[in-house]
Amino acid sequence: MSKIEKMSILGARSFGVEDKDKQVITFFSPLTVLVGPNGAGKTTIIECLKYICTSDFPPGTKGNTFVHDPKVAHETDVRAQIRLQFRDVNGELVAVQRSMVCTQKGKKTEFKTLEGVITRMKHGEKVSLSSKCAEVDREMITALGVSKAVLTNVIFCHQEESNWPLSEGKALKQKFDEIFSATRYIKALEMLRQVRQKQGHLVRECQTELKYLKQNKEKSQEIQDLLSSKESQLAASIENVQSIESKIQPIENRLIDIDQNLVKVMKLDNDIKALDSRKKQMEEDNCELEEKMEQVFQGTDDQLREMYQNHQRTVREKERRSNDCQRELERASRECQRLNRQKSDLLVEQGRLQLQADRQQKSIKTRDSLVQSLAAHLEMDGYERTPFNERQLKSFHAQVKERQEKEMEATNQMMRDFREKEAMKQQSIDEIRDKKTGLEQTIYLKQDIHSKKQQELKAVKSELQKLEGSSDRLQELEQELVKAERELGNVVESSSVESLKSEVTALQQEKVELDRAQRKLDQEMELINMHTTTRTQMEMLKKDKADKDEQIRKIKSRHSDDLVSLLGHFPNKKQLEDWIYAKNKGINHTREKLYKLNKDLASGEQNKSHISTEIRQKEQQLANYEEKLFNVCGSQDFESDLTKLQDDIEKSSKQRAMLAGATAVYTQFISQLTEDQEPCCPVCQRTFPSEAELQDVTNDLQSKLRLVPDKLKNTELDLKRREKRRDEMMALKPIRQTISELKEKDLPELRNRVQNVNRDIERLKNDIEEQETLLATLMSEEETAKACLQDISLMDRYQMDLRDVERRIAQQASRLQGMDLSRTVQQVNQEKQETQLKLDTASSRIELKRKMIQDQQEQIQSLKSNVHEIRSEKLQISSDMQRRQQLEDQCADLTTEIQSLYREIRDAKEQVSPLSANLENLQQEKQDLIERKNHKNDEEMEKINTIKEKVKNISAHEREIEKYIQEGKEQYKEQKEMELQDTNSQLHEAERQREKINKEISSIRQDIDTQKVQERWLQDNLTLRKRMEELKEVAAKRKELLKEMGEMQVMQLRNERRELDNKVEDYKKNRSLAMGRQKGFEEEIIRFKKELREPQYRDAEEKFRDKMIVMRTTELANKDLDIYYKTLDQAIMKFHSMKMEEINKIVRDLWRSTYRGQDIEYVEIRSDVDDNVSADKRRTYNYRVVMVKGDTALDMRGRCSAGQKVLASLIIRLALAETFCLNCGILALDEPTTNLDRENIESLAHALVEIIKSRSRQRNFQLLIITHDEDFVELLGRSEYVEHFYRIKKNIDQCSEIVKCSVNTLGSYLH
Repeated sequence: MSKIEKMSILGARSFGVEDKDKQVITFFSPLTVLVGPNGAGKTTIIECLKYICTSDFPPGTKGNTFVHDPKVAHETDVRAQIRLQFRDVNGELVAVQRSMVCTQKGKKTEFKTLEGVITRMKHGEKVSLSSKCAEVDREMITALGVSKAVLTNVIFCHQEESNWPLSEGKALKQKFDEIFSATRYIKALEMLRQVRQKQGHLVRECQTELKYLKQNKEKSQEIQDLLSSKESQLAASIENVQSIESKIQPIENRLIDIDQNLVKVMKLDNDIKALDSRKKQMEEDNCELEEKMEQVFQGTDDQLREMYQNHQRTVREKERRSNDCQRELERASRECQRLNRQKSDLLVEQGRLQLQADRQQKSIKTRDSLVQSLAAHLEMDGYERTPFNERQLKSFHAQVKERQEKEMEATNQMMRDFREKEAMKQQSIDEIRDKKTGLEQTIYLKQDIHSKKQQELKAVKSELQKLEGSSDRLQELEQELVKAERELGNVVESSSVESLKSEVTALQQEKVELDRAQRKLDQEMELINMHTTTRTQMEMLKKDKADKDEQIRKIKSRHSDDLVSLLGHFPNKKQLEDWIYAKNKGINHTREKLYKLNKDLASGEQNKSHISTEIRQKEQQLANYEEKLFNVCGSQDFESDLTKLQDDIEKSSKQRAMLAGATAVYTQFISQLTEDQEPCCPVCQRTFPSEAELQDVTNDLQSKLRLVPDKLKNTELDLKRREKRRDEMMALKPIRQTISELKEKDLPELRNRVQNVNRDIERLKNDIEEQETLLATLMSEEETAKACLQDISLMDRYQMDLRDVERRIAQQASRLQGMDLSRTVQQVNQEKQETQLKLDTASSRIELKRKMIQDQQEQIQSLKSNVHEIRSEKLQISSDMQRRQQLEDQCADLTTEIQSLYREIRDAKEQVSPLSANLENLQQEKQDLIERKNHKNDEEMEKINTIKEKVKNISAHEREIEKYIQEGKEQYKEQKEMELQDTNSQLHEAERQREKINKEISSIRQDIDTQKVQERWLQDNLTLRKRMEELKEVAAKRKELLKEMGEMQVMQLRNERRELDNKVEDYKKNRSLAMGRQKGFEEEIIRFKKELREPQYRDAEEKFRDKMIVMRTTELANKDLDIYYKTLDQAIMKFHSMKMEEINKIVRDLWRSTYRGQDIEYVEIRSDVDDNVSADKRRTYNYRVVMVKGDTALDMRGRCSAGQKVLASLIIRLALAETFCLNCGILALDEPTTNLDRENIESLAHALVEIIKSRSRQRNFQLLIITHDEDFVELLGRSEYVEHFYRIKKNIDQCSEIVKCSVNTLGSYLH
């Protein structure tokens, strides 16, 4: 049972924002009263309770106005915090905290809700839950044990919304629906209705679809029959094609052999033609080479090679010497470059040093001119001629320093004089100012005392005026008191409260007996209703049993033939599932075997494709290599051609060497023949007999010498061409080896592998066909069994349901045994009405007696209050009379003091005026003195600073001059000039050495060019001899190829190939016809399969069965939904009627005990059924509050007064709290006496006390009343339930404060 204990408020509305302003309120049980004037902050307490429990802000605010205004608090940020400590429905202690912050930004305020925390005690430890981790609102509703609607509209209802029971119809309906929590039940009913409509629509759709699905199922079966026929025809056609292909295969193999022989013949023919072409080309090349050579070497091959090697050694020696000279030339060039760079660096350094020397001379001249200028300015002698020496400069600096010190001393002395005068003026000003300030402070204090005394005098005079006529009033009060006491005694003697209370007790006992009889009749009625429900349920169960028996019979008749043919008997679900599992296992085994065969077949096909691709690649590679070899060699005799080409190259090399040396040899021979006195042959040493013969030999040698360069050039060209061709043939040597391997090894092996793979593929295809046939049979049987399985499962479920229904029928029958059916519902209902009439009569009599008791008690209480008020007023007037003389004396004293203070203030003001004039004159004189001081100081400091600046410039130039001398820049400049002269001489020597090396290199290169002519002649001789050998080998190879070609019978091979081609063509024609028919069958099969894959035929039978099951189950579900809908609707109606009856009973009782008027007997809440709701929807209620007088009931809205409206709304809230707040006994009433007259206020107080009295046994009952009517609080205070109350007021800072007060102090505060 939830209960609130205490709450703290900080920063909410008018509550302060400082920690010292935090207000804590402890809630009493059963009644807590809060009193305070308007605007003190009473309603804020209910707003805080509502916010801490529901997080809802007060009406008309978005949160920013709920927090203390930052402008009023003179803060940028204002933080509000509310903490509540309470006990939840389990009695456990819970604390919750919510915080807010309001920030002032310019003219706008920003509001933000901070983190909320809820804390519980679990196992002696605090456990906190943040709003980041959970929804605090939901936790609070769970802990308090009531819904949010009850918290908002009943328990913590705001004053502005307290009259909601008399609001317009739509708003009132919404409030009651929220309180009754009817919304979620209405949504549940609406959802059931929508689902029921949707399911009915689904049944109609299923019936339509089943008609089309049945047609699709029959069409699908027809297509499957046609598909099986075409597949058998396709299998026969495939066998025919395979027999034709087996006949074609050997013929194609023979054709391949013939083609290979013919290809070999063509290759031989091509080789012969290539050899002829090569022979002719070699002969032409030899003739051309001989023509280019002037002379063919006549010696042996060894002599030619030895001569060529000697020539090569000579050439290499000269080239080595040329390379050495080249390296020496590079070293000489690098040395020249180094010296040039060094020379450039020295020239740059020399320029830089010359620039520094010029700058040094300029600095000396500038320093001397500055010294002259400053000496003239200071009127110093001896500094008219420049340049100055060191001694003159030292003397100059000493004189300048002495002059500066004198100027500074004179300036300081002048400043000291000015400061002494200024201090004297300031002392005079301070004395006058202190005197003036003292007088002004005295005036201010005495004026303040004067005003306070005047206020005291005014208050005393006011009190004296009030006391006039108090003696007459005192006599009147004594007379009234005697009269009131006499009247009170008479009323007490004549009252009959005790006898009335005994009569009420007897009537209550009678009412208890009647209640007990009524409950007994209710139990009897429930028992009769329950048995009626049992009989109805038993009939429904029997009908359900018959339906399930019929379903089981239909399933058995539908699948009996198929299952008996497969299993030999009609199985249950377990047996059928085991059989399907075994069959599925066999299918999986067959599929695995088929998958393995298909995998092997795919591997074989892939292997075949790979080998065929490799054969094609090898054949293409062989053709490419042969073509490349033929393009280079011209024949297939690669080795002989290569050897011959090597010989030709050797001969050409020898011829080139010979021609290269011929120039030197012929020149030497001619010089010997022409220069010697006795010329002889340089070779054989024979002398020439005559001058003419000598001349002929000389002319012949000179003509040969002229032809040598052209022959040498032609020989070199021929040698390069043959070397290029030799390189190409050497590059083809690996290709030749590859061709041999391809022909003899790789291609035959690959063809054998293809044949083996073809045989394996044929075997695998046969195995796959067998396994596919077996798999189709197994899958057909499995599909038939699976098609039955769902119905068998459904049949098993029907059988289980049937057993359950039979068991429930037996249970219902056992409940009905021994039941007494003699009494009917009508008889019990009539007895209930009679008992209820007696009960209502007893209640009315009790209410009448209670009203009489209450009237007598109120009359006595009213008289007692009147006596108490008269005594209090009499006591107050007596006390005031005693204070009158004291006030008159105080008035005379205050008048004398005020006159004395006035004279003192006037004298002080007269003394202040001359002091102000003197103070202004002295301040002006001081200001003039400060200005003269500053002016003189500025002039002197300007002179001193000018001298300092000039001295600083002179010192800067002297530092530069001294730095140049100390760094030795002049000696360094002379050193660099000497280094430049040395570098110039070294550079000249290096350039002379480089020129000498260049001349030597030119001479060596000329000798090498002469030797190259002899080298070309020798190379040509070597090449010629090699070519002659190669020509002989080519001729021998040609003879061998002609002989081999003649041995092959070419014509017979061609005739045989022609005959085999005709035979293969006939077979292929027959195969094409068979494959055409096969393709037609395949297209038919594909078309049938495609039709079966179409949406309307794919799984047509299964779709038909599934849709039938959906329709049947949906119909059964719809029946259940109808039952659920009606049951829930009846339960909601019954709950609503019961609660409304309970609420109206409480409302009637409270109205009769509270309202003092005679125009309204009682009020009640009417819930009328909405007649505009359609039949298929749930009924709804429209609520209204009516006032009853006799047999007439009128709507209170628009007809009642403001007080009646407040009282009716308050009573309805009390009734709702009594009905719905069983777990939460809290109720807050904000200004319940608004618009009520005195009589109704008193009756309301009495009613509340009675409610507290009746609910006092409930431990968690708490009533919180907030009012500004202290008379109402005094009425409540007369009961035993109020000892203390809280007074809400504002302190000096206008912040709300909560003060706990005793109820005994209430009367004195009032009077």
